[in-house]
Amino acid sequence: MTNYAHILDLLEGEYPDAAPALHFGSPYELLVAVILSAQCTDERVNKVTAVLFERARTPEEMLTLSQEELEKYIFSCGFYHNKAAHILSASRDIVEKFSGQVPSTREELCTLAGVGRKTANVVYAVAFGGDAIAVDTHVFRVANRLGLARGKTPEQVEAGLCAVIPQERWSRAHHLLIFHGRRVCHSQKPDCAHCAVAHLCEFFAGGEKK
Repeated sequence: MTNYAHILDLLEGEYPDAAPALHFGSPYELLVAVILSAQCTDERVNKVTAVLFERARTPEEMLTLSQEELEKYIFSCGFYHNKAAHILSASRDIVEKFSGQVPSTREELCTLAGVGRKTANVVYAVAFGGDAIAVDTHVFRVANRLGLARGKTPEQVEAGLCAVIPQERWSRAHHLLIFHGRRVCHSQKPDCAHCAVAHLCEFFAGGEKK
């Protein structure tokens, strides 16, 4: 049986600096950055938002931009048509339904146009200190490989992680798994030789048996 606590403790020792990589100064800026981060590197998002937030730091300011104007700012993030539409729709919801303030509960965040569960979990946990595990591609891959949670969808993996990890460690586990995925447990060529938890990993054990 996978020793979940031991894995997290070892990852904590490896990545004491594990923290959000996106730059933001408010819950709204974080929301926009997370929407832009879909299938895009955090480094690229930070370069884009450094310019965008000089022009629009609030939902009210964002709504002064047309979709075409916003697309020019975020073009390099990819999928800029959809992302611009989502940012403007969410901004409109925030202004019209929440008096210009990003809602602080996961349930309300999920009601915003273009905001899915992963985005809501990130904003809820990082901006408002809530307990949540957002499952991105890194968390999905690492959780399945380690055997922390098995699932074919992010929702299944999230449910599995939440079932075995104490709630007070959810948000921290999210960042630790992301860092491990970025630095060691790569998608194509995981660096198992330098992995602090290889001896506890089901993926590594399967490879050794082969």
